[in-house]
Amino acid sequence: MPVLALLCALFAVGFEQLVQWRLGVLGVVGLLLLTVGVKAGNPVVGSAGAVLLAVLLAGPAL
Repeated sequence: MPVLALLCALFAVGFEQLVQWRLGVLGVVGLLLLTVGVKAGNPVVGSAGAVLLAVLLAGPAL
């Protein structure tokens, strides 16, 4: 079981780094809002994170 937890943690950190590299700090904020909203069961916070990520993904590439 500790190996599975370690793999999950490595995946989460790697995914966060990928989001930050691709979308910047606002991408990490959007991912954080989405995660907190889903885990807390708060649809307003989760939707705000999802909208932020969608706007960043749909925006013009720099």
